[in-house]
Amino acid sequence: MAVILVASDASYIHDELRAALAGEHEIVPIGGGRSVRQAVVDRRVDLAILDLQMGSMGGIATTMDLHLEESGGRIEHVAVLLLLDRRADVFMARRAEAEGFLVKPISPLKLRKAVREILAGNDYEDDAYTPSPVLAT
Repeated sequence: MAVILVASDASYIHDELRAALAGEHEIVPIGGGRSVRQAVVDRRVDLAILDLQMGSMGGIATTMDLHLEESGGRIEHVAVLLLLDRRADVFMARRAEAEGFLVKPISPLKLRKAVREILAGNDYEDDAYTPSPVLAT
């Protein structure tokens, strides 16, 4: 059973993720980005699911903080799945080197697939903003 840290200041995010992942993983709710690093130091975390829009330290800043702490040898690697709000956020998620992202509203099926892929060591990108292929005529 994987330990998944969920950081969001929106209670509905915690509720949706807990409902979608209940029974398969241990869910650790965190109220905001500033608490994530300490939670990672205090316990083994396999995946951090971070809401992009959180108080004074959002998902991108939290992702970068975790990567900087890892590169400094102060914490072990923690995979990150970002919950995005809009198309422009995809660029930022890629630049922050998150292992994956989902675009809200959250689909429970996509969430479970993303978690499964990331825990298996793969990346996951939500295809919600992928352009449709042009049909040749």
